[in-house]
Amino acid sequence: METVRAAFRAECDRLERVLRDLDDAALDRPTPCPPWRVRDLIAHVSTGAGRLAGMLAEPAPPRAEVDAAAYFGAAKFSPPVDRDRVEGAQRAAREHPGAAEVAAEFGRAWRATDEAVAAEPPARVVRTRHGDAMALPEFLRTRVVEVAVHGLDLADALDRTPWLTPAAADVVIGVLTGGVPVPSGLGWDALTVLRKATGRLPVTGDERAELARAGIGRLAFGG
Repeated sequence: METVRAAFRAECDRLERVLRDLDDAALDRPTPCPPWRVRDLIAHVSTGAGRLAGMLAEPAPPRAEVDAAAYFGAAKFSPPVDRDRVEGAQRAAREHPGAAEVAAEFGRAWRATDEAVAAEPPARVVRTRHGDAMALPEFLRTRVVEVAVHGLDLADALDRTPWLTPAAADVVIGVLTGGVPVPSGLGWDALTVLRKATGRLPVTGDERAELARAGIGRLAFGG
């Protein structure tokens, strides 16, 4: 639990420092996640980073049924879910129109989650908004994935060098590969693994075969 929490804190803190350096004009840049602008994507990340605070205020399910890798199944990306995700972020973005407000809201959201997690035992089980029952550390791993992967999208939108932290990279790669080491022969660094696993870069047939030989039947996002 503490390793995952440290990764969450590191990646959120790094993103917050980036956000505090933005001006209002940057919020209207397009992103690699259309139709979202930067302000919409940040609103989505803020909502996701803060979600655990509310979840932990609810009764715990009796047992966990889904791990972090299984959480990112096809049902999470169906048209109705995608539409709700897009429109929800756009609505949330309208509540914080300026860059300073955006940064402050992200800081408030992730710290609320961190404080809520600190007060719970690692064995705590939570229920996601999609109905999944998950062990707290497993759901927190999905939050690291969300902040890290969308951090790449924000870096691209802002024309900045990606700022992925080593702690978050370790957690995210573990989720995406099921804990199996990525074959060194692929020559992928952490950023490439994230981009390949999430469809931000294509996976070639040769690469897919190499992954299969290593025991990685599929990357968590279906790559």
